[in-house]
Amino acid sequence: MRLLEFIDQKTIIVDLQAVDKKGVLEELATPLAAAAGIGVADLVRVLMERERLGSTGIGGGIGIPHGKLKKIDTLLMGFGLSRRGVAFDSIDGKPAHLFFVLITPENSTGLHLKVLARISRLLKNEPFKERLKTAADADQVVQILGEEDEEF
Repeated sequence: MRLLEFIDQKTIIVDLQAVDKKGVLEELATPLAAAAGIGVADLVRVLMERERLGSTGIGGGIGIPHGKLKKIDTLLMGFGLSRRGVAFDSIDGKPAHLFFVLITPENSTGLHLKVLARISRLLKNEPFKERLKTAADADQVVQILGEEDEEF
């Protein structure tokens, strides 16, 4: 299994415009909701509920918002890049620039955790993070992911 199996170019945004956490979640949720055939408001609600449990801003300029929905039957992933950075209540207090958003079916804990772990491992690679930060478009994000994405 590879991360590229879960992401669609339509769910990649390389120029996030939002200036706060809720705005980022709304912006990231819009293409994901369309891909899943669900309402944006439902998806934002799930992501915000998860954020209330504890921020998904893991530090190092990274946010991995995620949540579970009954209405879907497969894991969906999106990516967002904020060039200016967004206050995301990160554990290090620094703005987040790179966002991977995951939505999984309510009963898929194993896959959910595997994908979160894989993303976290990839993002410990500084050159990889820097390449993502400078991606010009969705095609380039897919290319960068493909070069680093191994079976897990």
